[in-house]
Amino acid sequence: MINLEEFANGALSERLNEELLKVLDNIADPNTLPNKARVITAKLKIVGDKERNLGNTLIEVSSKLVPAEEIPTKILIDQDSNGKTTGAELKSGVKGQTYMQDDGVYSDLGEKVYDFQSQKNMSEGAK
Repeated sequence: MINLEEFANGALSERLNEELLKVLDNIADPNTLPNKARVITAKLKIVGDKERNLGNTLIEVSSKLVPAEEIPTKILIDQDSNGKTTGAELKSGVKGQTYMQDDGVYSDLGEKVYDFQSQKNMSEGAK
């Protein structure tokens, strides 16, 4: 019988090992769920000739990995002065709410509105 480790000059075994490394890297990736199944598939397509004494074979090895976890965020949907729809990521967690960082106070869109170091209201400085 055929030794699968030596089949196609070792190509089947080599491809299986390549896909196995991809699976192991995917499991090690902290952005994926570790307990979801990954799948390695090896397909051998064999077509006999007319005399039925030769099998032309194609080898295909692939893996199905787990995608990176979804990253949730929120987008504020608004309109500009021309009525064109705009979008901006909500940084504060609640529309209209400001939040503080070490260096100042920020709007819900992440724009600095007060600088602690200069003790200056940023909206006044823009006028």
